[in-house]
Amino acid sequence: MKIITFVFLFCLSGVFAQSKATIAGHIKSSENENLVGANISFAADNFQHYAITDTLGNFLEKIPLGNLKIVVNQLGYLEKNISFDCLKDTLISIVLVKDISLLKEVVISNDKKKGITTLSGGKLSFNLKELSAVPTVLGTTDIIKLLQLTPGVQNSGDANGYLYVRGGDPGHNAILYNGTPIYGMSHLLGVFPFYNTDHIKEVEFDKSSSNAKYGGRLSSTTLLIPNKKIPSEFEIQGNVGILASQLTLAVPITQKSGFYISGRKTYIDEIIAPLLRSGSENSDVQDMKYGFSDGNMTFVSQISKKNLLSIDAFASADELKIKDGNLALHTSLKWSNFTVSPALITIFSPKVNMSNAIYFSQYSNDLRMEQATIQFGVSSYVKDFGFNNAVRYSIKNIPFESGFQYVYHDLQPQKVNVENLTDTNNGSQNSNINANEVAVFTTIKPKLTDYLNAEIGLRINYYTAGSKSDSYLHFQPRVLLNYIANEKYSFYGSYNKQYQYLSMITTSSVGIPTDFWIASSDGIKPQSSDEFSIGSNQNISKNLVSSFGGFYRLMKDLLEYPYGVTQFNETTTLKNDLLVGKGKAYGLEMMLRKNNGKFTGWLSYTLSWSDRNFDELNNGNTYFAKYDRRHNLSLVGMYDLNAKWNFGVTQIFSSGNRFTMPTSWYFINNNPVKEYTAYNNAQMPNYIRTDLSANYFFVKTNKKESALNFSVYNTFNLENPIYVVLDVQVDKDKNSVVVKQEKKVLYRILPSISWRFKF
Repeated sequence: MKIITFVFLFCLSGVFAQSKATIAGHIKSSENENLVGANISFAADNFQHYAITDTLGNFLEKIPLGNLKIVVNQLGYLEKNISFDCLKDTLISIVLVKDISLLKEVVISNDKKKGITTLSGGKLSFNLKELSAVPTVLGTTDIIKLLQLTPGVQNSGDANGYLYVRGGDPGHNAILYNGTPIYGMSHLLGVFPFYNTDHIKEVEFDKSSSNAKYGGRLSSTTLLIPNKKIPSEFEIQGNVGILASQLTLAVPITQKSGFYISGRKTYIDEIIAPLLRSGSENSDVQDMKYGFSDGNMTFVSQISKKNLLSIDAFASADELKIKDGNLALHTSLKWSNFTVSPALITIFSPKVNMSNAIYFSQYSNDLRMEQATIQFGVSSYVKDFGFNNAVRYSIKNIPFESGFQYVYHDLQPQKVNVENLTDTNNGSQNSNINANEVAVFTTIKPKLTDYLNAEIGLRINYYTAGSKSDSYLHFQPRVLLNYIANEKYSFYGSYNKQYQYLSMITTSSVGIPTDFWIASSDGIKPQSSDEFSIGSNQNISKNLVSSFGGFYRLMKDLLEYPYGVTQFNETTTLKNDLLVGKGKAYGLEMMLRKNNGKFTGWLSYTLSWSDRNFDELNNGNTYFAKYDRRHNLSLVGMYDLNAKWNFGVTQIFSSGNRFTMPTSWYFINNNPVKEYTAYNNAQMPNYIRTDLSANYFFVKTNKKESALNFSVYNTFNLENPIYVVLDVQVDKDKNSVVVKQEKKVLYRILPSISWRFKF
C-alpha cells in the first residue's frame, strides 16, 4: 500500500516575472521524525539537480520556473514523486511512509532505517537503534567502540576508551551532549559504554570539525543528540546484564510536554567480586572494588506554537578502591561528570529560527593514597559556564547560520597534597586557572552551480586568561566544496583551521582516569592545526554505497607531559614540566557499506601515518606518535535470519601502537644499564579481535520488544597485550644480559548475556 502526502504550506512571493523560484522544504517520517540525508532530485526543462536534507530534515534549492518533478528517496521508505507547475517561491512539507509490501496473505513489513548515513563532507550520522546487533561486551551499543570501527579513527586497543582521530591525541576530540562539552569521556579501562545509548536518539560524527559552529578541538566533533520528540504515551525500556543494567522511561505530562529519564548502574562489587574472592587465593583481587552509576534527563515542552523548551542533564560517578594489606596501602580514585543545559528554540518564520542555550559542565577526579604514615592526594577539575546562540536564516535564498558563544573556564590542573602523619612539615601544591572565551561564527551554504555546493564558515575566537601575554585573537576559516555529479557520484574537498585553548594531559597509557585539563596560560600557547581533506561517495546500487578519501594535517604547539600521575615539587610549574612540539598526520580512508536487506554492515580501512617532533625528545629528531598505527581494518556484519533471530560479527585488525624499548645494555660497576637509540622505536604486536553476538526476540514490534543478547568478546581468545614489561636476567658472571618481553593482557575471551526490553 502506498501513501503519498505533501502539503503546500506557504507561498513566499508572487512575482511571476522571475526566472527562478526558491523551493524550501522539510522532510519527515509518518512518525513525525526528521529524516536526515534523504536524497532529493529536481527535474525541469533542461535542468537536473540533486540535494540531500540536512540534520533537521530541511532543504533549500533555487529552481527554474515551469513544470517541476521532485523525487524523494530514503532507504526503508516509499519513494515519493511530486509534480506541479512551479510559478513562485514555495514552501513544501513532505511526509514519507515506511515501505510495506503485501505478498498473498503474508504481510512483510520493513521499517528499518540506515544504521549509518553519510552527510556532506564525509560526516557520518548513526542511528543507534539500528546498530544494536553490533557485538559489545555488555550487549548494549557502545558509541565510542562504534566510532572506532569507522575510517580515520584508530583502534585504541583494550583498557582504553579514548578516541584517536586522524593522528590526533585523545584530548583533541570534542564530545558534545546536545551542545554541552563533556570532559570525562570514559569509564574505567573502556570496558563499559561511555553513554546510556537508550537515551540518545542519534549521533553525528565529524572527523574534521568542519562546522564553524563548533571549535576548541583540533580533531573531531561528536554530537550526542537526545530524543526531542514529546512522548505521546508512557514507555519503558532497558537492559539487564551480568555486569550492569540500565533503564529508560518516557513519560508524557501533557500533550505538549514530557520527559525522558535514564539510569545505569554496575553491580560488579555486589555479584562478581564475591565470586572472585571465593575462588581466588590472590589477595590483590580480594581487595579491589570498582563501581559506577550515571543518569540522564531530558525535558521537552512545546510552550507555544513557535517555541520549544528543552532541559538536558547528565551525571555520572565512578569509584575505584584498592587495598593491599602486605604493603599497608589504601588507594581510592573517584571521578565524575555533571552537566545541565536549558535551551529554547524559536521559529520566527519558515526561513528564520533561533536557538539559545546556557550550560554548566563539570568534570573532576580525585586520587587518594595512604601507605603507613604517609598520605598523598592529587585532584583536578574543569568547570565551564557557557552560553550558545545560533540563528538560521537565508539572504537571497542562500542559507546562513550565525551565532555568538561565551564560556567561562575554571580549572584546577593538579592540586597535590602530601602529609606525613608523624611530621608537621607537610607540602601542598595548588594552581587554579580562570579564563574567558568568546566566539562568533557564520556559516554560508551557497549554491555555486547546479552541481557544486559550498559550505563556507568563519569562526573568530577571543581568549584571555587574565594577562596580555595570555590573550589571543584567532580567525578560523572552514571551507567545504561538495560536487554532486549525479545521483550516484559526489565529491568533496575541505580545509579547516583549528585552535585549542584547553588541553588534556594524559598520565597513563591505559584507561585510568588520572588525566587532567589545563588552559592556555602562563605562556602555554594554544594548540593549532591545519587540515586538508578530499573524498568521494558512490551509490553503487540501491543497497550498496562506498566512500574514499584522504587527509593531511599539520599540528603546532602540541603538549607532552613526560611524567606519571604527578610531578610534585614545590618549585616546579606546569609550564616547566610540559614539553612543546609539533606533529603531522596523513592517510587514506575507505568504507564500503550495505544498508538494506537481510545482511547489512560495512568494511572500513585506514592507511595512515602520524609523527611528532619535540626538541627535548629523541634528540630533536622526528619520531612516530604513540598511536601511529599503519593499518586499521574493521569488518562489521549483521544478519537477520528471521523474525526471531539476528546475528552480528565484528572483525578487527590493526597495527600495534608504538613504545620505547632499550636497544642495548652495558655494565657500570657490575650493574646493567640500558641504552636507547630512538623514542617510540618499537611496536606492540598487531591487534586482532573477533566478536560475535546473537539476539533472540521473544517479542518485536514498534512499541514492544523483549530479547536476549548473547555476545562473545574476543571469541578466539587471542592475546592482545596492553603493555610490555621487560624481564632482565643477568648471568652469574655479570657479563651477559638476556631481556625477555612479558606481555600484560587485560581481556581474553569475555562471554556475556543480557535481556533487552521495551514496552
